[in-house]
Amino acid sequence: AKARSDISAIRPILLKELPGALGSFYVKVRATPQTRGFFSSEAQIAGAQSRQVAHWDAISQGRFDADYVKAVTQVGEVHARIGLEPRWYIGGYALILEHLLTEIIDPRARPKSFSLTGGADARRRTARLVGAASPDNMVFTKGATEAINLVAAGLGRQLAPGDEILLSELEHHANYVPWHFLRERGVVLRFAPVTDLGEIDMDGLEALVTPRTRLITLTHMSNVTGARTDVARVVAAARAVGAQVLLDGCQAVVHQRVDVTALDIDYYVFSSHKLFGPTGLGFLYGKADSLAALPPYQGGGEMIASVGLDTINFADPPHRFEAGTPPILEAIGFRAAVDFIEALDRDGAEAHEQSLYRHVRDALRGDNTVRVLGDSAEKGPILTFVLDGAHAHDLAQILDRYGVAVRAGTHCAEPLMRRFGVTSSTRVSFAPYNTVDEAEAFLTALDKARRFFG
Repeated sequence: AKARSDISAIRPILLKELPGALGSFYVKVRATPQTRGFFSSEAQIAGAQSRQVAHWDAISQGRFDADYVKAVTQVGEVHARIGLEPRWYIGGYALILEHLLTEIIDPRARPKSFSLTGGADARRRTARLVGAASPDNMVFTKGATEAINLVAAGLGRQLAPGDEILLSELEHHANYVPWHFLRERGVVLRFAPVTDLGEIDMDGLEALVTPRTRLITLTHMSNVTGARTDVARVVAAARAVGAQVLLDGCQAVVHQRVDVTALDIDYYVFSSHKLFGPTGLGFLYGKADSLAALPPYQGGGEMIASVGLDTINFADPPHRFEAGTPPILEAIGFRAAVDFIEALDRDGAEAHEQSLYRHVRDALRGDNTVRVLGDSAEKGPILTFVLDGAHAHDLAQILDRYGVAVRAGTHCAEPLMRRFGVTSSTRVSFAPYNTVDEAEAFLTALDKARRFFG
C-alpha cells in the first residue's frame, strides 16, 4: 500500500533497511563456526561490518577516485564474505522496481505502447551506453544467445555452400551452436586456435581467412580466460576479403567501456543481466546497412509495415526483428540499470576490479596445486582455475560453505576445456561491489578446501 501511494519512497526505504540487514547478518556470523573462524576478535567483526557499510556507500555514490581504489586494495585482516545482497544491489534493484511500479502498476501511468512505457528511451539509452550511432542500430532480443541466432538465421539464408565462417576455440556455446546449424547447408566452419595463455592465436586466425570467408565471429572477452580480443586486427583481416565481424560482448561490456562505432564491427551482442539489469533481455547492435540486409527472424505483429492476403511489407530495422509483444518490463528495468551504471566512474571501477584480480592472482603464484587457465597480460578480472585432486563442483560446494560464490563446470565452453585438457574448472569473477575482504575470504576458503581435498 505504501509503495502504491508513494512509489518514490521505495528506494530510500530499502536503503534504510541496510544497516539492520547488515546487523542481522553479522549476528549470524558470530553464531556460525565457519564464518566466525575468519575473525580473531570481536573488534575485527565490528571493523568488517563498518567497512562493508562504507564500501557500499562509496560505490552507490560512484566514488572510485585513485585514493579510494588504493585504500580498498590494501591487504588487511581476513574477513568473511558478506552473505546477503549488498547495498549496491539493493539500491540498484530498488531503482528498477521503482521504474516498474511507476510505469506499470500505477494506473495513471499504465502502458499504452512500448514507446509510452519508456521502451524508446531504453533503446536510446542502450545505444548511448555502447556508442551506437542511432537507437535504430539496437535490436531488443530475449538474450544475447537469441541475438546471435538472429544473425545466424539471417545470414544463413544468404550464404552458399562452401562459404566460410571463422570462429575460435575460445567461444561460448552460444557462439558455436547457431553456426553449427549452417553446416547442414554446406557452410564451412573454421576455428582459430587458442594459445597457452588463453588468447586467440591471431597469426593462426589470419592464416584461416580466405576469399570465401563471409563472417568472423568471436568473443570480445573470454568468459573463461578473460582474454581480450585484438578487434582492430580482426576487423582488418575481415575487411581484406569483404567479410563481416560479429563480437560476443557479454563479458567485455561489463568490465570495460565499449564503443561499437569506434570498433567498426558489423554486429555486437550483449545481455541485460550481465549489466545488473533484469533477465530475459538481450541486445543486438548492427550497422544500419548490415541490419537492413538481414531478412526477418520471426513473423508476427509489430514487425510489419502492412499485411495483405497476398503481400506483406516488413518494417524497417530494428522493429523488423522484434515480432510480438516487446519486453516492456525488462526494457524499463534495464533503463534503470543504465542509470545506475552511468552513475559509476567506469574507469575507476575497472581499476578496482583489476586490483582485486591481481591481488588474488599474485597470491596464487607459486602454488603448484592450482593451475590457472589463461594468464594473458591484458585480460579482464576473471580467474579460472583447476585445483589438484578436486572436481570443480566439489570445490564449489566447499567454498560455498564459507560464503564464497563461484561458478563451476565447463562454463559453456567445452571445446576450450578440451584445449586445456580438463573436464571442468572453477571461475572467480570480480565486479565493482567486491572488496579486498572478500578476495581474502576466497583465498582463505580455498586454502581450507585444499587441505580438505589434500
